[in-house]
Amino acid sequence: MLKLLSSFALLVFLILTCAPHRVWAQQAYPTVDLLATSNTVVGEALRYPTSGPAKVTVSIVTILPGANTVLHRHPAPLVAYILEGEMSVDYGEKGQKVFRKGDALVEAMDVPHRGMNHGSSPVKILAVYLGAEGTANVALEPSTSGMVKP
Repeated sequence: MLKLLSSFALLVFLILTCAPHRVWAQQAYPTVDLLATSNTVVGEALRYPTSGPAKVTVSIVTILPGANTVLHRHPAPLVAYILEGEMSVDYGEKGQKVFRKGDALVEAMDVPHRGMNHGSSPVKILAVYLGAEGTANVALEPSTSGMVKP
């Protein structure tokens, strides 16, 4: 019986002394998962370019009130996080989607699309392109090739 009580006491001691360290570790690095997916917003399977060595590009894209992007595609995965504002994206036959501040997404790759800011304040997007040397992050559709890149 004494051995059982000693084992129980040791277990309680370990729980009480180790638990605060575990709690501290969780508080020191709090994590909020924004997105976990293998597909784009229109259901395409993610695929990474193989044109060369990996290249990550991080940008903040601003779309002014009343402005639209040109019709385009993304040859490499684009992870986007809406920092400010609200925008609509027209995916043609795949429909339209609205993205708001705090939304995270993987943008369509093979489906041409156009972003639109119908609001009165700028839309700011944190854009993380998971590309490769030799692969463009944005490809304009032929009908818009003379226009400026978004």
